[in-house]
Order: sequence, then C-alpha cells, then structure tokens
Amino acid sequence: MILVIDVGNTNTVLGVYDSDELIANWRMTTEKSKTADELGIFLNSLFEYERINVEKLDDVIISSVVPDVMYSLTHGIRKYFGIDPMIVSMGMKTGINIRMQNPKELGSDRIVNIVAAYATYGGPAIVIDYGTANTFDVINEKGEFITGITAPGIRICADALYQRAAQLPKFEIKNPGTVIAKNTTESMQVGIALGHVGETLYFIDRIKKELNCPDMKVIATGGLARVIDDDGSIFDVLDPLLTLKGLKILYEKNKRR
Repeated sequence: MILVIDVGNTNTVLGVYDSDELIANWRMTTEKSKTADELGIFLNSLFEYERINVEKLDDVIISSVVPDVMYSLTHGIRKYFGIDPMIVSMGMKTGINIRMQNPKELGSDRIVNIVAAYATYGGPAIVIDYGTANTFDVINEKGEFITGITAPGIRICADALYQRAAQLPKFEIKNPGTVIAKNTTESMQVGIALGHVGETLYFIDRIKKELNCPDMKVIATGGLARVIDDDGSIFDVLDPLLTLKGLKILYEKNKRR
C-alpha cells in the first residue's frame, strides 16, 4: 500500500492505494502550525478509523505547495510510519515535457494534475483545477505542457468581497442557476459563481481558438468544480480524484527499487 498526499494552500488531500485500488481518501484543512507529532498521530488515527493496517504501508509520496508544512509532515511520517517519503519535484520522471522558460516555476500540484490527465484521458486537453487559485493548464497530444493560466480562486474572491465590504454578509458559495437575484446574498452568489462560470467559458473558448484545436478535452478537478458546472454542460470530465491518481502514477514512475 502507498499513502499519497497533496498539500494545498487551503486543503490537504490524502489517499491510500492498495495496488491500483484507492481504498480510502480524506480531505483536511492545511495548518502550518501543526507539529510532527500532531500530524503523525492524526494520520495514524485516519488509518485506524478506516481499519487499515498501517504496518502494510510500503511507501508515501507527497506533493506540496506549502513549504512551511513540510518539515513537520515529513518528520511525522518518518517517526510514526518509519518511512522516508518521496517528494514530488522537477527532477522526477513525469512523462510530460514542460515547455516553459523556467519549468521550475510550475507548481508540483499542477504537474501532478497534468500527469494524471494525460495518462488517464490523453491529449490535447485543458486541465482546470478549482482550488485556492483557478488554474488552466494545456497539454497537447504529445504530452507537452503548452501554457498555463492562473486566476484568483472562487473562495478567495468570495472572502475578499465579504472582508472589504462592511455591509455585505458571509454567504454560501453555490451556483444559483439564474442571474435574477432577489436579495443581497443571492446577488453575491450570482456575481461570484456565475462570474467564474463566465471566466471558465471564456478561457476554454480562447485557448481552443488560439491553438486551433476545437475538439480539445476539458478536464476539471478541485473542491469547487461542481459549482462551475452543476449540470455537466461545460466539462468533458469532472474528476475529483485527479490529483491522487497523478500522485500514484508519479510514484510508479519513480519508485525506489
């Protein structure tokens, strides 16, 4: 069994693979202040809750965009699991040719998603991740990373609206399905949710036109992806486990013999 961990700015997603089967997965808030003991004990409790024998764990792979978490997380895994975790980095075998001026600038989470999307669904494709930021990454049919777009995430925009406007309330992020708002909360939901729907449709259309690839697949992941496409009319694939799949693929390409 292997434990795959994706540490994001807002949430950390974890999964356990037994051979090729994902037998458990969890999502927790990313907290920079946790100690190695707190994280190690917490991870052990997840295994206990799912009745998974931690002694059968063979390895761990981590992708992280939060450096401040890594010391405690890696030390907690070493102490409580007896495993030195594999860390996703630019030196790994990915099967993807990153055509950027500085490939090291591409976040490990985006690499993981691109690897999973290409291996699972092929290319050309637009890979969209709705997380702390909304990212739109493009791979061609040869598995080459062509370009990437980074935009403010849905929750960041919602929090900024609430925090910077004194009379506006906090509100649930959801797709109202109409632009006809009947109160302040609905008007904010329309602006945030449907505004990002418009952003998504524009970027998809612009990318397809500029690359002259109208049949390019659109693959989405991330906790708020369903807010954007609640009726299945925008994305060709909505895969909430895409990052975990990518970590498993990267592990198999780079596992220690």
